[in-house]
Amino acid sequence: MSLLKRIVTAPLYLLAAIVVLLEDWLWDDLQRLAAALGRLPVFHQFEVLVLRLSPGAALFVFFIPSLLLIPVKLLALWFISTGHAVVGISTIVAAKIAGTAFVARLFKLTKPKLLTFKWFEVLYTRITAFKRRIYDRIKSAAVYQKLHAFSLRLRESWRRWRRRRESWLRRRWRALRHLHRRRGT
Repeated sequence: MSLLKRIVTAPLYLLAAIVVLLEDWLWDDLQRLAAALGRLPVFHQFEVLVLRLSPGAALFVFFIPSLLLIPVKLLALWFISTGHAVVGISTIVAAKIAGTAFVARLFKLTKPKLLTFKWFEVLYTRITAFKRRIYDRIKSAAVYQKLHAFSLRLRESWRRWRRRRESWLRRRWRALRHLHRRRGT
């Protein structure tokens, strides 16, 4: 029975490990992206407005992205049902990424006010404890550790490639500037 259980759960652990890695990457990176966008004047005004909201209004604003994504998901399903699976799946992925960035930023802005609701605080505490237990279990699995090591190697390769690429671009930019100055004089 133990062998059967391991055979059945192995692909699920692999899938869970991939989801956890992607979520870790996306949540942090998208939160930084949303914070950078928040420094733009239009978005900054929106963030100031959100920070001034009452707890009830903050709760309403926090749930708006979920409501806004429903038509986008329906559009994606329509694309898929009309034979445009790639466009439909791309729409779902783009909506998920944009929605995650927006929700991550909104949660950071509204969290103090949302936690004033006792039911939200209890729910938040239970969900984060449950998530922590699940993540700890997934992260202790061998498949996660191998995927994580691979992802770290992949990220380091990407950084090295970007450094080489940036230096190549910088050299070309300097050469163009030098040529322009020589022709201008």
